[in-house]
Amino acid sequence: MASKEPKKMNLKSMDVAEDQKRKLKEIFPNVFNEDKVDFERLKLSLGEDVDAGGERYGMMWPGKAECMKIIQQPSIGTLKAAKKESVDFDITENLFIEGDNLEILKLLQNSYYGKVKIIYIDPPYNTGNEFIYPDKYSESLETYLAYTGQADEDGKKFSTNTESDGRFHSKWLNMMHPRLYLARNLLREDGVIFISIDDNEVSNLRKMCDEVFGEENLLSQLVWKKKYTGGKHTKGYVDLHEYILVYAKNSSLLPEIGIARPEDEKGKFEEEDEFVSIRGKFYVRPLKSNLELRPTLIYPIKAPDGSILKTQWLVAEDTFQKLLSEKRVEFRKKKDGTYQIYRKYYENDGEGLVKPPSLIEKYPNNEAKIELKELFDISEGRDNLFYTVKPLGLLKHLFEPFCDKENSIILDFFAGSCTTAHATLELNNSDCGSRKFICIQLPEPCDEESEAFKAGYKTIADIGKERIRRAIKKIKKERKESKKEETLFENGKKEKNEMDFGFKVFKLDRSNFKVWESKLEEKKGATNIEKQLELHIAHIDPKATADDILYELLLKSGFSLTTKVEEKAVSGKKVYSIENGALLVCLEKELTKEVITEMARLEPARVVCLDQGFSGNDQLKTNAVQIMKSHGVNDFRTV
Repeated sequence: MASKEPKKMNLKSMDVAEDQKRKLKEIFPNVFNEDKVDFERLKLSLGEDVDAGGERYGMMWPGKAECMKIIQQPSIGTLKAAKKESVDFDITENLFIEGDNLEILKLLQNSYYGKVKIIYIDPPYNTGNEFIYPDKYSESLETYLAYTGQADEDGKKFSTNTESDGRFHSKWLNMMHPRLYLARNLLREDGVIFISIDDNEVSNLRKMCDEVFGEENLLSQLVWKKKYTGGKHTKGYVDLHEYILVYAKNSSLLPEIGIARPEDEKGKFEEEDEFVSIRGKFYVRPLKSNLELRPTLIYPIKAPDGSILKTQWLVAEDTFQKLLSEKRVEFRKKKDGTYQIYRKYYENDGEGLVKPPSLIEKYPNNEAKIELKELFDISEGRDNLFYTVKPLGLLKHLFEPFCDKENSIILDFFAGSCTTAHATLELNNSDCGSRKFICIQLPEPCDEESEAFKAGYKTIADIGKERIRRAIKKIKKERKESKKEETLFENGKKEKNEMDFGFKVFKLDRSNFKVWESKLEEKKGATNIEKQLELHIAHIDPKATADDILYELLLKSGFSLTTKVEEKAVSGKKVYSIENGALLVCLEKELTKEVITEMARLEPARVVCLDQGFSGNDQLKTNAVQIMKSHGVNDFRTV
């Protein structure tokens, strides 16, 4: 029997466990017993022998099982817009989100699942003094609110992770694992994640990433030479480098990657032939191989004088024949009259791109500090605002080979001073691209003695937001001076070359709705259920604005935070049209049959109204369902 009532809106973030079970059920429906997975049957379906015991290969640490529970626990928080702190809020598609990244990653699952092209993170390296995290993982939102002064402390606190703690490495892994697991969900199938790390946790991080992303998806463990001198205080080797782990969501879907040929390599292309106008100049290398013996690479080649040259070559015989037919092979006579075979390498092969090396020797860390000081007009001799900052050149070097000029979202959920946002803006400026950034940063307080605090920045999040604003102003000024904002078309007409010079700011907070919780713990003399019954009488926060409610509904309906929103007047009531009418949202507290009918006539895919809007008028609510169905609107919900 069809329901006479509209469906209730789900106000929790995506249930990760249920989503994974749904995917598994599509592939292996036979391994389900009602709604439970029969793991023995799953193993048999995968062709594995069922072993009731025995040792297994894998990474374990104290708290790992609890991590999975945290991942599976949906967030009931929300993200509230901070328009005054934003730039071009109504038109930009860039995001800065202030709050605990674990909760925010959960909230982004519905809207950004499988949409992010690149993730870059520079997480805490677990050195023993810089790491902030909630002591009670199961109470992330409440812990965060207490930390930021939005709730009573009630025994919750953030702290550093010290080596004297018995679970020094385990606590770091417990922090990282849920975040990486949720981050992988957000990556596109051809997406890539970069993670900066040093020697403290690189071995643990790599093992954990092998498990989360699959060891077959490791693209490289890059070595970045961050400085050229040092070691005054070290007892062992001079620490000149860090690592950047690079994993793909699915390495088999990645195209060949390449970067522009370095200037110091261009000089070796000196020779020319009849293909110079197409292939450019070339250089040659002997085709003979001096590597270990491989019988499949040994075959005869006939020289121009008819002599036969048989040895081990660098390429297989069919590859040689292809090179020969394309005139990419050259026979050169030696002084003794015999021939040597060379392969030609042209400068335009691969569109002039080369594969990036795993050793990055450019972009030393002092560049990053200079960039930040110049951007914030900090004079010589004064302390910098932020020290764990990466160079812009390094991030652009990482992003460019993988990042489409258009339709690419770049995410950084340990954003710090927002180098990722700055690098994205500069990349777009260099090639008129339209890449988008999402930066997430905890509002970690700045030390009151720091240069940042004295300059008026209370938190690291404040520094990040101000850096984006200053980067935008700097790029705008440079474009104006170079007249880069205008593009000359073939007809000689100049048109405005628009770039996205803005960002929306959102902040993590409690839901605007009183969401029912089934946990019945005793708290301060009253049970949760008693409290919830009391709150359910007025289930919308009286302080919530229309924007607060609207963006929570968008986020939990699967729309991005940058979705186009238009206000419409429908039968004298305000209605929000989302994505050109795909979703209509009416937050009026007094609904009428006329507004319901007019919304239905617009034939949206979905309609959401406040339950409060029916004001106890059950007949109007029942009629609304029928009116919607009569116009083909089958997804009508109230909240």
